[in-house]
This record gives sequence, C-alpha cells and structure tokens, in this order.
Amino acid sequence: MESATNMGMRIEKTRSSDNVLEALVYIGAGLVLILVLYPLYFIVIASFSDPAAVGTGQVWLFPKGFTLDGYKELFKHANIWIGYRNTIFYTAVGTAIGLAVNLSAAYALSRKDLVGRKFLSLFFIFTMFFNGGLVPTFLTIRDFHLYDTVWVMVLPFSVAVFDIIVARTFFQTGIPQDLWEAAQVDGCGNLRFYFQMVLPLSKAIISVLALWFAVGQWNSYFNGLIYLQTPDLYPLQLVLRDILVTNQMQNALGTGEAAQIALRLANLLRYSVIIVATLPIMCLYPFVQKHFNKGVMIGAVKS
Repeated sequence: MESATNMGMRIEKTRSSDNVLEALVYIGAGLVLILVLYPLYFIVIASFSDPAAVGTGQVWLFPKGFTLDGYKELFKHANIWIGYRNTIFYTAVGTAIGLAVNLSAAYALSRKDLVGRKFLSLFFIFTMFFNGGLVPTFLTIRDFHLYDTVWVMVLPFSVAVFDIIVARTFFQTGIPQDLWEAAQVDGCGNLRFYFQMVLPLSKAIISVLALWFAVGQWNSYFNGLIYLQTPDLYPLQLVLRDILVTNQMQNALGTGEAAQIALRLANLLRYSVIIVATLPIMCLYPFVQKHFNKGVMIGAVKS
C-alpha cells in the first residue's frame, strides 16, 4: 500500500511539473507571437492614423485621428494599377515556370539510374557559391534580347538550386522505390511516372516551392530596376519605390507650413505602401500553410 501511495504521489508530482512546463512554453510562445505580430499590427493602425500622432508616439493599440489620406495619396498614381497588373503576371507566370523547371530537375537528380548524377549535382551546387556577376549577367540577358521585356522577370532567374535540393530530398525520401518498380512492371516510363504518380504525391513540396516562388516574385524589384527601362513594365515594388522617391524629392523642395504637411503625408504614405505591397501575398499564405510546414520538414530531412 505504501509503495503504491508513493508511486501515486510521484506520478502526481510529475504531472504537476509537466503542467507547469507546458504553461511556461505557452507563455513563452505567446510572448514571441506578440513580438512578431505587433510590428505588423502597428503598421496597419499607423496607416490609418494622424501622422502627427504616430510621430509623437501616441499610437499604441488603436488608430488616433483616423484618416485615409495615405491611401488616397497613394492611389492618385494611376501607374500603381499597372504595377499590380505586371506583378500579378510576373508572380503567376514566374511561379509556374519555376515549379516546372525546378521540380523536373529535382526529380531527375533524385533518380539513381541517372547517368552522371553526382557530377550534375556538383554542377548545380557550384552555382550557389560562384556566379558570373552582375555585368556578365546583364550582357547575357541583352544578347538574348530579353532586356526590357516581360520575360526578363520570369525566365533568366527561374532556376533556384536550393529549391532543387529540397525537392530532390523530398523525392528521395517521400516517394517509395517500390512504387517505381511496380510502375515499371506495368510498362510505365519515367515521364509517365513523374506526371501521373510523383506529382500527385508531392502536393506538400509543390505548395512550399510555390509559396517561395510567389513571395520572391511578388517582392522582386532589383531585377526590374536593372533590366527594365519602360515604366509600363515595372513591377509593383518598383512603382511604389518611385512614388516614395518622388514624394520625398517634392518634400525636399518645399518650404514652410506646406512642407511640414507634405512631410507628414510622406510618413503616412510609407505605412500605406507597406500594406498595399504585402496584403495580397499575406492573404495567399493561409491557403497553403497546412502544406507548408509538412513540406519544409520532409524536404529538410537528409537522405
């Protein structure tokens, strides 16, 4: 009886300590969540607040001096809709091309019967550490007649070696070898096996890569800055950058009270630009989040 009583007390103490530890973990995770989310929340409420209240630190939890002047000023620029159109095109087409190129390369490198697989893998990895540089890349793009075209944003930079390695690891660990052997018995070749069996079983890693490509394309501005000259081809990020730069130059030339008002509007415009640029991609994330975590964990396992 005494032994059973002591054992019960030890179990109870263990449960109590586990509950305390679990509570501490939840508290710590909650604090981290607040630290991560509050800056995003602050940008949202600041974009609707009086710039003077934001500048003096009066905005903490709720907007003060509610105003839409930042968004009104931003959407006065007609080219913002051109930037949205271009970025949506670059994101959709670039993501599709990136998935087609990188998934195909990853599947080929995952096949043990691929001749020269090790050499090809080293060839891909070599490009992660060494590249031609900006000037040779610019000259190459110009010689291929891609300069100042829509295709310069989606074709030359569609290969991502890191994504190929992640997808290759997924194919090696997530697609059973027995499935390929059974398909061979039924007369299935590599191409048919890839499209009819591998891709349907790879929704997790496809979602991960699609999200990475979409976010990268949506936020891309450097390639447009270097390789685009026509404003009608500018992506959204480059259009927003030009709006901010133009607004700041106008403020620098102004004087007196009008300049102060313009400066406050410019500060408000910064927050509005962040919301306009990030809101669409943030709305996309919840639809692929359930596949995202699974795909990252599976693709990160070393074979």
